[in-house]
Amino acid sequence: MASAWAARPVPFSAAAALWSWEPGVCAASSAERTAPSASSGLCGVGLGITSGALLVGGWAALAAAALRDRGRRAMDALFMLPVAVPSVVVGLAVLVAFSKPPMLLNGTRWIVVIAHTVLVTAFAHQSVSAAVTRLDPAYEQAAASLGARPAYVLWKVRLPLLLPSLNAAAGLCFALSMGELSATMMLYPPDWMPLPVQIYAITDRGALFTGSAIAVTLMAATLLVLLAVARLRTKASYR
Repeated sequence: MASAWAARPVPFSAAAALWSWEPGVCAASSAERTAPSASSGLCGVGLGITSGALLVGGWAALAAAALRDRGRRAMDALFMLPVAVPSVVVGLAVLVAFSKPPMLLNGTRWIVVIAHTVLVTAFAHQSVSAAVTRLDPAYEQAAASLGARPAYVLWKVRLPLLLPSLNAAAGLCFALSMGELSATMMLYPPDWMPLPVQIYAITDRGALFTGSAIAVTLMAATLLVLLAVARLRTKASYR
């Protein structure tokens, strides 16, 4: 993977066509791509990681709410462990875990996705867990007293009440994933350089203007998604 650390400065004229996007992937690639194709899938990896983090962290928070205090504290400690250590350590742990069969993902893009998901799931879990503890149990008890099944109560009562917190967690997870650098630098494959690594590599070689142009594009894309999430959160608050 030594070649993975090599990055050449890209002329500013190619900055608008620098990004190549595939489903679930957000990467800096060759300058042969066009700007429209870049914009169409600009935040694929961030949205995919955010969805995975909300699914795992939110489900764990709902399950932990049914546990006793000791079990709930153990669950919180487990999910907060990646945040308690440097992200480089998380990257190294993921690299060691997925560098041998049966899950040989070293040198692929998916190992970066896994590392990002591990890092941001803690924030999704904590956000949803805090919201679950503030829920009024009277709503669930009223639905259950009317004969609603547990699955119906979860889908029609608990999740709508948690929607503002889920939206807030989604925005936080997306922003953290889009800007993650330390663990990404340890894991990205030679043929796929995520944008934060590309920005770091270009500016480290003195091309500050080109790096700034890419950084502004990354910031604008992140801001647009966060504004969309904020709009959804506002609508959910009025329900």
